[in-house]
Amino acid sequence: MSIVSAPHTMAPAGFLSPRSGVSAPQIVARGVAIDFVHGGVRQRVLTDIDLAIPKGSFVSLIGPSGCGKSTLLKVLAGLLRPTQGEVTVAGLAPQQAARQRMIGLVFQDATLLPWKNALENAAFLQMTGERSTARDVAVARARDMLHLVGLNGAEGKRPAQLSGGMRQRVAIARALALDPEVLLMDEPFGALDAITREEMRQCLLDIWERTGKTVVLVTHSIDEAVFLSREVHVLGGRPARIIETIAVTLPDPRTDACLTDPAFTRAEARLRVLLIESHRSRRGAP
Repeated sequence: MSIVSAPHTMAPAGFLSPRSGVSAPQIVARGVAIDFVHGGVRQRVLTDIDLAIPKGSFVSLIGPSGCGKSTLLKVLAGLLRPTQGEVTVAGLAPQQAARQRMIGLVFQDATLLPWKNALENAAFLQMTGERSTARDVAVARARDMLHLVGLNGAEGKRPAQLSGGMRQRVAIARALALDPEVLLMDEPFGALDAITREEMRQCLLDIWERTGKTVVLVTHSIDEAVFLSREVHVLGGRPARIIETIAVTLPDPRTDACLTDPAFTRAEARLRVLLIESHRSRRGAP
């Protein structure tokens, strides 16, 4: 049976999460589908998406390029409305949750304002919109978040004076400064070199462990998904759906020793098989 028609299943025995069932779902998607219209032709890109992401969990979305991972993240963020189905964040529509600053967003491009320094960029979102924060409070919060992401002493530097990894740290600090319950991240480390990417992974894990935020990460990296996540949702098919969910059992805290753990090897191997099959399916290969 081709992967296009495969149902959304949990991974086989041996992948059960030690944290399963600990928290009630904070992000819920039921029967979500997304259609785009190109040249007057309606095309379905996502279908039958069902998710239940527990509060305080760290999950990843992975799948072939162009399958709709970023589109799904935008739906969860309230930037796109589903054609069918329902999404809630803490029981609210995503748009309402975003207005209440319950959702923080981090993209692959840090999108910092070049004329503002790191501290000003990290404080910027707090001072915009309907729920703007007083400048002194916003700056103090931004300073704390820059320290949390390891940018002590870089507060006065402008984006041009920062490395790619440092700019992404500012972007993460900017999102965290809103004190959101949910952090949605769209390939935030995709443009970084390998060593900086590894450093940023550990930085993100440290932040997650210290803040207890719910994190949803879009990534193309198999080892990144396994190393960071408690669950990995694999998208595949055309239109894309969640074809399998893999719960990753690795000891906490996650360290480099996890890379040789049998649970890491099993999860990585399963993901690789699913992604290869999904790529072949989307190309129409036998």
